[in-house]
Amino acid sequence: MEELEQGLLMQPWAWLQLAENSLLAKAYITKQGYALLISDLQEVWHEQVDASVVSQRAKELNKRLTAPPEAFLCHLDDLLRPLLKDIICPGKATFSCDRVAEALILRVRSELSGLPFYWNFHCILASPSLVSQHLICPLMGMSLALQCQVRELATLLRMKDLEIQDYQESGATLSRDRLKTEPFEEKSFLEQFMVEIEREEERERETSMRKGHIEWLPPA
Repeated sequence: MEELEQGLLMQPWAWLQLAENSLLAKAYITKQGYALLISDLQEVWHEQVDASVVSQRAKELNKRLTAPPEAFLCHLDDLLRPLLKDIICPGKATFSCDRVAEALILRVRSELSGLPFYWNFHCILASPSLVSQHLICPLMGMSLALQCQVRELATLLRMKDLEIQDYQESGATLSRDRLKTEPFEEKSFLEQFMVEIEREEERERETSMRKGHIEWLPPA
């Protein structure tokens, strides 16, 4: 199962389009099992199962189908992979989801070997450590790296201003006025930078709203 955990950690988040709904998701599927994370930006759900669980669930949902668990896992990978890459595969499968208590069930309907194939991903609320590992830590790492790059850029621009000032004091002049720049003001730059971040966050929220939210079914 360690391979599934490490494999899932390396996967990027992607929008999972479900008719009028959309979720963030990441998945890692091998011949030994699969790991799946789903989020609606408010909560995070997780499922990780091995081949034995896949075999048992496949028998319960598909009584007319007989195949090794590796075949079912390969089929699930073929269905999920294009969906997470936003590639449209008309008629290949339909996905839907609903929430039962604190669980999220992602239902799949497709065909395998000419017969109907059904699958339910039973996702439970992810543990705080899993959320931290897959969401908080990567986001904090990106934020710190961005802050470091901003500081390096500010230092470079201040050095460029000093270099230009030295040229001017030695009598150098610009041959074209359009190349003239104002001295770099770090405080103003950082304030504008934060304004742009807030605007981008607002655009992301609006995009998420346009993509739709899950209309949860009441708990059973």
